[in-house]
Amino acid sequence: MMVFWERGFETTSTTDLSAAMGISPPSLYAAFKNKETLFQEAIGLYETTEAEASRRALEEAPTAREAVSALLHKSVDQFTADNKPRGCMIVLAATNCASDHESIRDFALRCRARTKTTIKSRLDAAVGGGELAGDTDTDKIAAFYTTFLNGVSLQARDGTDAAQLHSLVDMAMAAWSASAGPRPVTAA
Repeated sequence: MMVFWERGFETTSTTDLSAAMGISPPSLYAAFKNKETLFQEAIGLYETTEAEASRRALEEAPTAREAVSALLHKSVDQFTADNKPRGCMIVLAATNCASDHESIRDFALRCRARTKTTIKSRLDAAVGGGELAGDTDTDKIAAFYTTFLNGVSLQARDGTDAAQLHSLVDMAMAAWSASAGPRPVTAA
């Protein structure tokens, strides 16, 4: 996982992977069939370990706004943690795949799309619960914050420090009231 996260799918060789795992290339192929299968398993591991804290932050917050804010802030913490590659593996590891690796590019695209789907589901629940107005464009809001999150990942990889990224999250959350303002209060 760490090798793919740091180098990306295209530039990681089976020799790199074998060395990182302490096994021979034939053993790697026997265990995982090919590099693509190993990459998919590495992404699965990333989702259940590294990305889990951000997902949990989204689920556990009491309001939709706090949920999105918690997801973004926790992601900044994850993307800038010491002793790990910076940024999000799902965003960065397979963005430049050659045409002979379309299946990997498409796999990574589906993984990235799950972030938007997860945010949208949380927003839809807030609409269903009356927290957000019924006409709230949850798809557009989810797309905005997913796009922002992907940019934060890239900025983290480029070395932007956590404090600056957290301040950018605060700025992005200021857009919340314009897009998902409070539910109007109606007279009884």
